Amino acid sequence: MLQTQDPAVKKSTTTSTYSVHNKKDLSAIIPAYNEALSIGSLVLQTKRYVDQVVVIDDGSEDKTAHIARLAGATVIQLEKNQGKAHAVMVGFELLKKEGYTAVIMIDGDGQHNPDDIPAIAEPVLRDGADLVIGSRYLEKKSNIPAYRMIGQKTLDAFTNFGSKTKTTDSASGFRALSSTALENLDFRSDGYSIEFDMINHFASRNLRIAEVPIEVSYSDPNIHKRNPFAQIFGPLCDLMGTIGYKRPMAAFVIPGAFIALFGVLAGYMVFPMEFPFILSMLSVITILLGFLLISSGLVLNSLVQIMKIYRQ
Repeated sequence: MLQTQDPAVKKSTTTSTYSVHNKKDLSAIIPAYNEALSIGSLVLQTKRYVDQVVVIDDGSEDKTAHIARLAGATVIQLEKNQGKAHAVMVGFELLKKEGYTAVIMIDGDGQHNPDDIPAIAEPVLRDGADLVIGSRYLEKKSNIPAYRMIGQKTLDAFTNFGSKTKTTDSASGFRALSSTALENLDFRSDGYSIEFDMINHFASRNLRIAEVPIEVSYSDPNIHKRNPFAQIFGPLCDLMGTIGYKRPMAAFVIPGAFIALFGVLAGYMVFPMEFPFILSMLSVITILLGFLLISSGLVLNSLVQIMKIYRQ
């Protein structure tokens, strides 16, 4: 958990001296795309714990917006589908102006249990954290499909490496943000990368990040309407790009050195064998690839240092 804050952090003037049982301090945003099957009950359950529920209808083709309104939500309808990140940012921008102590972010597909809202909000309301992530893995309460666990652990590893912080469920869309976190949402994100980009950005600002255990359900039919490969591959590419920018020495120079060393060793092995073609080509290619990665890492590292000096 990160406990200190960078001087560049935008501080909110709102103080967090409230009880978690005072729902007037809480609001919730629910990004939704074709979630007519689950959105009504989700809004009704969420309203038990928060003062306002905002549903961002991301260009749905069904009756998501209509059902959400009937359930008592404030609905923002986007004309066309622009992705989860855009929808979430639209909701945050609205609630940031209304001065809530904490904002709950919850997915609209019915996998999250709104009864976990008090536990997620509590660290923020007692001013113990700026971002609280609901983790499916702190205490195994749910039957999580194996493919999701494998993909999630891969994304966690890249997120933790890139942000230099540790989370067990970086992809979780069930989280709470403090007013200070809302003031620091000045980053760009696309699609399903919003959760990872948020962690990376807040960690770079030294905002306080915590996790609490939650329960999830994968029984809703809308859970599987998205391609799980796309949900993993897209954010993974974004994370690799972030790591390459933030930590070029670790991302390029160190792997390049190992690859080049492997090429040198392969060449040393083929030398007494009168240079067999395949092993010889492998040696040359790995040496060239290794030095290419090393040179790329050094150039990127120089650019990063120049950017740091420029920003000062």
